[in-house]
Amino acid sequence: MSSGGGVIRCKAAVAWAAGEALVIEEVELSPPQPMEIRIKVVCTSLCRSDLTAWLSQAQPHIFPRIFGHEASGIVESVGEGVTEFVKGDHVLTLFTGECMSCTHCASDKSNMCQVLGLERQGLMHSDKQTRFSINGNPVYHYCAVSSFSEYTIVHSGCAVKISSIAPLDKICLLSCGVAAGLGAAWKVANVSQGSTVVIFGLGTVGLSVAQGAKMRGASRVIGVDTNPEKSEGAKGFGVTEYLNPNEHDEPIQQVINRITGGGADYAFECVGDTGMVTTALQSCCSGWGLTVSLGVPKNKAEIAVHYGLLLSGRTLTGSLFGGWKPKSHLPSLVDMYLRKEIKIDEYITHNLQFEDINKAFELMIQGKCLRCVIHMPTI
Repeated sequence: MSSGGGVIRCKAAVAWAAGEALVIEEVELSPPQPMEIRIKVVCTSLCRSDLTAWLSQAQPHIFPRIFGHEASGIVESVGEGVTEFVKGDHVLTLFTGECMSCTHCASDKSNMCQVLGLERQGLMHSDKQTRFSINGNPVYHYCAVSSFSEYTIVHSGCAVKISSIAPLDKICLLSCGVAAGLGAAWKVANVSQGSTVVIFGLGTVGLSVAQGAKMRGASRVIGVDTNPEKSEGAKGFGVTEYLNPNEHDEPIQQVINRITGGGADYAFECVGDTGMVTTALQSCCSGWGLTVSLGVPKNKAEIAVHYGLLLSGRTLTGSLFGGWKPKSHLPSLVDMYLRKEIKIDEYITHNLQFEDINKAFELMIQGKCLRCVIHMPTI
């Protein structure tokens, strides 16, 4: 049964052009269509991929647009056919969904839903239309979430119900970055006890990999980043050694091979640089070394790798959302947080009000934040 009301007028941070400051505008948001839910966004955080898309470094120019995909909120209404959500449910939004019935959802080898996977055209999955508009003109979505708005609409397969006691201003980070890093260490790489791990990029995702590796008992977790301000804070997430490529005369992969006696057991690329993927592969050992790529490339999308690196037993694999099936697995991560088994709060370096959303972009560009949590107005 549908509980969808009429059109809502609300405030949203609209990007009108690539790289231009977001503008708080009044937008119209349609009622939820069949199998969709409308959410009152409580908190949303800025992810590096929002920044990359805003700059249009990795995607076609789709504007005007409402970015944001890492968010928590409360269900305001549901569309026809929705049975798993009711008004008042606490939820996390999902930038990649889980339909529960396609070939990939049915397999324990994949989280790449064929129905509700990454949406790249700025539209909704179901009818390839938008739900936002200004003066009758469409405003495009981002990852079929668009959480930089007081209200948003997502497919019911792109949200997951969570415990009502979980703090929405913290738990929103599990909607993307923290979960992605933990899963890369646990599910994708399956980091083993006593192993050596090297992580390229010490942002939220990289430091979540570090947390996951530490929890798995890795003996060495080497963090690589060109920002020296990250070195000290990284220790709190499990990084045991810090390397700044700018402080070495030899290529960083040679440094890593030298100090590890032949390379790391696991290497994680969390920068979003395909050249760094090659460097990561060169930094892991022959025979069994595994490199996991998590970053979203900003420019060049192709990876150049000498066949000898693979012939000698190294493996290169990718990781989307840490391999988690989002609707099936995220509630267990929320429970782990509530039991104080994983860190989330420590990734939040700034709390900002919605009207200051452009400050979050500035902080990320300047490398002065991990996660900025943006608090939406209480209505």
